[in-house]
Amino acid sequence: MAFPDIVYYEPGALEFELGKMLREKYSLVPWVEIENHNNIPELRSNSNSAFPQMKRHLVVGVRKSHKYSENHKVSDYLVPYTSSGCIASCLYCYLVCTYNKCAYLRLFVNREQMMRKILETQRKSDRPLCFEIGSNSDLVLENMITGNLIWTIERFAESEKGSLTFPTKFHMVESLLTLRHCGKVIFRMSVNPQEIIRTIELGTSPLDKRIDALNSMCEAGYPVGLLIAPVVIVENWKKLYSELIEILAEKLSPKVKSGSFIEIIFMTYSYVQNAINSEAYPNASPLFSRELMTGRGRGKYCYKDSLRKDGEEFLRRELALKLPNMKILYVV
Repeated sequence: MAFPDIVYYEPGALEFELGKMLREKYSLVPWVEIENHNNIPELRSNSNSAFPQMKRHLVVGVRKSHKYSENHKVSDYLVPYTSSGCIASCLYCYLVCTYNKCAYLRLFVNREQMMRKILETQRKSDRPLCFEIGSNSDLVLENMITGNLIWTIERFAESEKGSLTFPTKFHMVESLLTLRHCGKVIFRMSVNPQEIIRTIELGTSPLDKRIDALNSMCEAGYPVGLLIAPVVIVENWKKLYSELIEILAEKLSPKVKSGSFIEIIFMTYSYVQNAINSEAYPNASPLFSRELMTGRGRGKYCYKDSLRKDGEEFLRRELALKLPNMKILYVV
């Protein structure tokens, strides 16, 4: 895929160093001026079937909202950071539910402002805080375009206390391995059975490369974690996830298996996602099931309580047998 095929940009973005760099980097594709990265009428009016094409678009703007949300899992706060959306097409992506067809990659060039707020929030706190900077995008993928993750890790290493964290489904971590990170960045790799990666997590890295990346980051001194997320209940799902855990037990390094943690998240889905996927990816694996799911409010669906409970018990048993030294932080 040639990416991007077009760039939509706010004029103010070109006043920033990163905006100027992107303008030069992608000078051979059309640049279309917009008023607001949150509202591009010609894209919002597109049909659902245009969704894959829109994934080839890039939007460059200035982040204006900097409101943190409290989080009580790995981090203390979810932080709006340097990107939103993605060029991959995971069929369950919650950003599609949030932004409808507008889950294309948006890059925000005012990274200095965002980093200053993180450092100031930590400075004012009487305890170390952890900031989740990757909840709206995949920063490893974004880093291939902007170098923002390298920039972020090097600057946060200078902070007196606290930590950053982000999850990823991509393996391109070579540029991060030699950075001075001072153990202040928690790297979390999301995994799923390869069959689910192939058919549902479209455009992401294969399982073996994700495992290699996690091992490499751990060896480079980063604190690391593993997400089994989202758990997707498909035909033969117990067999698929049992095999996944066997592969992890075999291929994760001893250092990962002895010093990292696990998060487990069951898939949620939405009416919006189902409508888009039905038109944009008509031959893709169906994810919505009236038999397995129940309404969660505002057009969202989750697995029925009995099924989710059975799934949690199954995964806890498998992990206790095959990865007994990895602590399960939570299951949701």
